[in-house]
Amino acid sequence: MAISRSQLHSIDPVWDEIRGDAERAVRKTPAMGAMFHAGVLQHDTFNDALAYRLALKLASNEMSAQNVREIADDIYGRAPRLALDARADLVATFERDPACHRMMQPLMFFKGFQAVQSHRLAHFLWRDGQADLAYFIQMRASEVFGVDIHPGAKIGKGLMIDHAHSVVVGETAIVGDNVSMLHSVTLGGTGKDEEKRHPTIENGVLIGAGAKVLGNITVGHCSRVAAGSVVLHDVPAMKTVAGVPAKIVGEAGCSQPSILMDHMLGPMD
Repeated sequence: MAISRSQLHSIDPVWDEIRGDAERAVRKTPAMGAMFHAGVLQHDTFNDALAYRLALKLASNEMSAQNVREIADDIYGRAPRLALDARADLVATFERDPACHRMMQPLMFFKGFQAVQSHRLAHFLWRDGQADLAYFIQMRASEVFGVDIHPGAKIGKGLMIDHAHSVVVGETAIVGDNVSMLHSVTLGGTGKDEEKRHPTIENGVLIGAGAKVLGNITVGHCSRVAAGSVVLHDVPAMKTVAGVPAKIVGEAGCSQPSILMDHMLGPMD
C-alpha cells in the first residue's frame, strides 16, 4: 500500500516542522508565497527540498539548476546519511543560534547551513573519484556563500557555522561532531606537505570569530578558541585558548561549549 503524504511527514519531524513553518509564512507574507511553495511546500521530503535549494544556489551559466539538482538527488539516493547529517546541522543551528527562530530559516536563508550542505555533496564526489565536479561545487559555494571548504576536508555532523562569511577549511582538515564556529575562521595548513597539514577539530569545540588554527595540530574535544586567536599548537581537551599566538587561559567553562555558545572569558581566564 502506498504511503500517504501525511504518513511520510510524520516519520520526519524536522521536515514536518519545516513545512509547518512554510505554511505559516505563506499566510503571514503572501508576497513570498511562490518562494515558499517552490522551496518547501511543493516537495514531499526534506531531501527533495534540500536538493532543490542547493541547485538553485549553485547553478551558473556553466551548469544549470536542473543538472545540479540531478547530481544532488543522485548523491542523496546513494548516501542517505548525508541528508541525516544535514538534519543534524539544521537542528544544531536552530538550537544554538539565537537569531534562528524557525526550522525553515537555515534551509531557506542561512548561507552557513547551505555552504556546509554544498560541501557534503562535494566531499562525496571527491571520495567517489569525481574531482572536477567536486571542485566545481566548491568553487560555486565559495562564489555564492563566501565559504571556501576544500572537498577533501572531512566534516562531522551537527556543524553550525554562524554568519559564515570568509570561512576557509583546507584539504586535510578534520572537523568532528557538534562543532560550532563563527565567521572568518580559518583551518589552514602549513608548508607544502601533501599529507596531513591542516588541523583536526575534535567533537564539541567552539571556535570564535576570526580565529585561525594552522597546521597539523589537534584542538581537543569540548575546548574553546577565543575570537581572533591564532592557534599554532595542540589544545588540550576542555580548555580555553586565546591570543596571538594562542595560549591556555583557563577551562572551557562547560562540558560542551559549542552548544552553550559562550564566547566570554571568565574570571579564571
